[in-house]
Amino acid sequence: MPRSRTRLSWTEGNQITLLHNGADFFDALCEAIDAAKVTVHLETYIFSMDDTARRVLRHLRGACKRGVKVRVVIDGFGSAETAQEVVRHLAEMRAQHRVYRPEPVGVSSVRFNLRRLRRLHRKTAVIDEELAFVGGINILDDFVDIPDNGKEPAPRFDFAISMRGPIVDYVARAQRALWLRMAWRRRDNWSLFYQRLKHWGEWRQARRKRSQPHHKAGVRAALLQRDNVRNRQTIENVYLETIAGTTSDILIANAYFLPGRRLRKALREAAQRGVRVRLLLQGHAEYAMQYRACRYMYCELLDEGVEIYEYMASYLHAKVAVMDSCSMVGSSNLDPFSLLLAREANVYIQDSGFADQLRAVLEQEMRDHCARVTSETLLRRSLLGRWADALAYFMLRMGVAITGQSKEY
Repeated sequence: MPRSRTRLSWTEGNQITLLHNGADFFDALCEAIDAAKVTVHLETYIFSMDDTARRVLRHLRGACKRGVKVRVVIDGFGSAETAQEVVRHLAEMRAQHRVYRPEPVGVSSVRFNLRRLRRLHRKTAVIDEELAFVGGINILDDFVDIPDNGKEPAPRFDFAISMRGPIVDYVARAQRALWLRMAWRRRDNWSLFYQRLKHWGEWRQARRKRSQPHHKAGVRAALLQRDNVRNRQTIENVYLETIAGTTSDILIANAYFLPGRRLRKALREAAQRGVRVRLLLQGHAEYAMQYRACRYMYCELLDEGVEIYEYMASYLHAKVAVMDSCSMVGSSNLDPFSLLLAREANVYIQDSGFADQLRAVLEQEMRDHCARVTSETLLRRSLLGRWADALAYFMLRMGVAITGQSKEY
């Protein structure tokens, strides 16, 4: 098992359950909200207003009626089309809510500002500070706007995890830090703030008791964040260190795969030392530019001994990986948006049993719903398609240059 040089806050004795697609996730989330007694804190990039989103709102409303303290944070860009309606519903049920970097309206909306690219992309929920959810699944129905293959529709392919144990405290702490940061500038009731500060010591002591391990046996895991202060490269560095320590197998499923030079080098070196490296990527373009920019890298990856599979049943939205006995589940893609700009949350798990379970699910999907990409299939692409791929890759690299991180790509 590789040792991470990146300083991580490891927790032991966690109970972690893999949730495959929205069907598993929303059932578990709504059941947890219904069982909440004290608090529900939810963060998401997209909060749609489809049937699934309305279902979540109904359960949140029920929690509010029972006296549960409900907090919801949505991203102003990811939820731009629905933010006002979502906020209206939350206000009506007396839930607390915040919109992270709301999109400007009017003339100012056309002005470019790098800060507008720094989004809240993580998807987390904490119930009563005892149960946490982390993953890549937005509050969005699996079957909305999916590709039509002329067959029975298939849901978006994605994952989340539910967790009990000491790691929950780290997820709750990350949520609370963002909530306070967002609330600070708009605070108009300082008396309440001073009252809380007065009792901070008692509150902290109570939290320490709640954060003690709930289980003697369980899974070793750490919460990984990416932000623009202390954790700029934490997720990428853990990927790099884990890949460098693998001896047999790397399987990465990622929706938007455009890794920088360091990650490409790490994958190449792993393949050269005999590690089997497999990538499970999108076969349907949810966003054409990212999809084509990724395809531009296929020849290089294949020449380096990497196996590539495209998911053909529906959109692939997963952000997971299995590297020997280590696993990664979360919201972070391996692209410039996630690795250089967005707020992300992944859970890094060192447990062979969980790794085997996640690997088995991915391999089953690869057998049933994927097409392997080979040098021969790439040669069959049209010249126009190749030019489109190259142009998309060039344009995304230009976008990275605007962030001042062009050396990374």
